[in-house]
Amino acid sequence: MIKQRAFLKWAGGKYSLVEDIQRVLPKGDKLIEPFAGAGSVFLNTDYEQYLLNDINPDLINLYKLLKRKPKSYIEDARSLFVPANNTPAAYYALREEFNQSQDIYVRSLLFLYLNRHGYNGLCRYNASGGFNVPFGKYLKTYFPERELEFFAQKAKRATFTCEPFQHSFRRARRGHVIYCDPPYLPLSATANFTSYATHGFGLDEQMLLAKKAVHASRKRHIPVVISNHDTEQARWLYKAADLTTLQVHRFISQNGATRNKVGELLAVFPVADAGETNS
Repeated sequence: MIKQRAFLKWAGGKYSLVEDIQRVLPKGDKLIEPFAGAGSVFLNTDYEQYLLNDINPDLINLYKLLKRKPKSYIEDARSLFVPANNTPAAYYALREEFNQSQDIYVRSLLFLYLNRHGYNGLCRYNASGGFNVPFGKYLKTYFPERELEFFAQKAKRATFTCEPFQHSFRRARRGHVIYCDPPYLPLSATANFTSYATHGFGLDEQMLLAKKAVHASRKRHIPVVISNHDTEQARWLYKAADLTTLQVHRFISQNGATRNKVGELLAVFPVADAGETNS
């Protein structure tokens, strides 16, 4: 299977870790991703069906439209990827258009443009829901036509939803597998920890996710895999899981002289046997 890249840039994307994730994902009829993000796990696995959920409506609307009319979406998106639009003035004008528009199709086209032209591919909104990532200053931007086409083709096997992650757990049935890539736990009490959507994802949500994983695996016979930073807090939250430490680390400091590397965990909550379930 040829490794496939997502068409979106994505902070915390799983492209570099898909082989590690593939190794621990159980077999099943359907993969459910409550935190779909750019979809690297979806693109690099081979389940019969997928449920891809995300709390960001701009992301999910883009996926739905790309699935429904891939040719017209790709052609319309391509028209934004011209040199004249790779300037600060054009970027901020189009960002403002995105923030003012209520048209789902227009927003989906501009979301792709902003993702590929904005700083570091970040996806960030202010308290009012306005996209506020600054211009990326790239010499040339890449139009991901092949990646869009591959996603659209594979999306025929997928259903897309935009709802709280708990709802995705409720949709799961025996024979399904759940993979979660939530906003990561902060590395320290002072670390910047902001969600890419307008809703925060704090410790209460992290604890609820771990609780849902235990319940799904032990009571409903649905295996769950969760990615997160390798911290003491994560190891405590996932104490009921089998833990794998990943050797691929990500840089966490903008100061090149003081950069550290931080490991990641894969927490696997296996299906309990009948004896455990009834105990």
